[in-house]
Amino acid sequence: MTDEHEHYEAVVVGAGPGGAAAAAVLARNGVETLVLERGVEAGSKNVTGGLVYAEESAPYTVDALFPDFREEATERPVTDYYLHNVAGEQVETFDITDLHEHDTEWSDAVLRREMDSWMADRVHELASETGGGLLTDVRVNGLLRDGGEIVGVTCDELDPIWADLVIAADGVNSELARDAGLMDWDDPDEWFQGVKAVVDVPSEIIAERFGVGDDEGEAHLFSGDLFEGVRGGGFVYTNEDSLSIGSVFHLDSIVEQEAEPHQLLDNLLTHPLLADWLEGHYDEVEYSAKLVPDSKKAANPSPHEGRLLAVGDAAGQMQAQGPIIKGMNHAVSAGALAGEAFAEAKLRGKPEQAGDLYERKLREEGVMGKLRPKGYRVASALGEREPVANATDSLLTSPVGRLGVRLLGDRLEDLYSSPYLSQIVPDTQTPYVTLPTVIAEELGERVAGEADFEPKDLATRIGDLTYDTDVGNPHIELLDDSVAASGAAVTACPVSAKDFGGGCYREETVKTNGSEQKRVSLDTQPCVECGTCAVVADTDWEHPRGGKGVEFEQG
Repeated sequence: MTDEHEHYEAVVVGAGPGGAAAAAVLARNGVETLVLERGVEAGSKNVTGGLVYAEESAPYTVDALFPDFREEATERPVTDYYLHNVAGEQVETFDITDLHEHDTEWSDAVLRREMDSWMADRVHELASETGGGLLTDVRVNGLLRDGGEIVGVTCDELDPIWADLVIAADGVNSELARDAGLMDWDDPDEWFQGVKAVVDVPSEIIAERFGVGDDEGEAHLFSGDLFEGVRGGGFVYTNEDSLSIGSVFHLDSIVEQEAEPHQLLDNLLTHPLLADWLEGHYDEVEYSAKLVPDSKKAANPSPHEGRLLAVGDAAGQMQAQGPIIKGMNHAVSAGALAGEAFAEAKLRGKPEQAGDLYERKLREEGVMGKLRPKGYRVASALGEREPVANATDSLLTSPVGRLGVRLLGDRLEDLYSSPYLSQIVPDTQTPYVTLPTVIAEELGERVAGEADFEPKDLATRIGDLTYDTDVGNPHIELLDDSVAASGAAVTACPVSAKDFGGGCYREETVKTNGSEQKRVSLDTQPCVECGTCAVVADTDWEHPRGGKGVEFEQG
């Protein structure tokens, strides 16, 4: 190490839950810690569905690291959880609160801008006591190496910073994890894409229509035939005075079905059930999107390289437990364990062993077991084979299958509430589309609401976003503009659509020397930085430089 360079014992990149947890543990152990956040404020680049869980078996919970977290940084406790099986206007609702409460100390609805900025204030205070602190508007663009060894980070706005430890908490589009070879974007089936609208609804209307008090809240999930056969579902979470309404789908399924994400969201917004909840109160204030890793396939069992430790989405640590998605709680556990590992390794005089110790803690504390459950590997090996999946769907839709659903009746609710079964659900049409549709057709009741509003169109949604342009510095380079190589991005991109020229991508027919060829082109200005195009198309993608790009007000 040299005095010619700025040096910290630890540099944490990203001030989301994973980065905040890591920084808090490092600072409390006296480690000189600098946190670098690329947004103008922590949370301005982040989006969640979203619920944060405190698991009883988790080594760390966010409220244990940050006292007053629930009182000051969350929206509402989620006390009831429902799954709606939908076939047109037929709906059969299951109460799966037991599954939600399994291994759960508490769960609250959150919005990332408020939550992350609240935590950032505490992190800055803690880190400042070590000689570090938290800086926003700084984009870390890569790893600093010396003789091939990772020794720090490089930034757009600052000179290279040397560090004994680098924590990559820079999210699902982690430039550091990719730089270190800990993450790739090769397989769309390893990712989910979430799209969300935040709708302002007065707290008294939420109380009336959902039947909840000030310290109560509800979560509602939707599956069945309202999403055009795409594998995934919708959600509605009650915030303090707004609703988070969105959808989460397997990215490979969106591509296969050539589905438009914003239209799938509209299918949910205009469903009769939501029409009743939103009647007279549709005021959509923000449209957003993000990718999330499917930890069953993408969680890195060894998320470290040299001095670099990856946590949260950067390490693929997002658990889909059947219909329930848990990500932020695992990011908190991983971040805190990474900080703990470095502090212990430093105390032993062997800081270079922090990565191995972090990996061991993830395994021994049970985090990896939840992220990559053994039961899923066994179930998917058989259940996700196409002939088996097709045969299962054929049986379910046959008279025999329908009779079985009718005979099971209310016991299906118990099966959906099983923590074990929820971990081994195969990623096929069966659990997301076929079975819910049959359940609704055979057991459901008709709902009669009718939306008294038209959802905002895509151009309006994009226009409502706060976006700092960076003309001349595009963050997406299209490597092959043929439809074959990059055409999937036209539909899969949540801010683009066929025949819509104002989006991130657009498709056009080019006439050259009497021949025609379909090509795609891009305009990165309204990009929401979800990274979808990097996974499904032939692009070279990086984050906009610090402070540029979209700024979410809700998140």
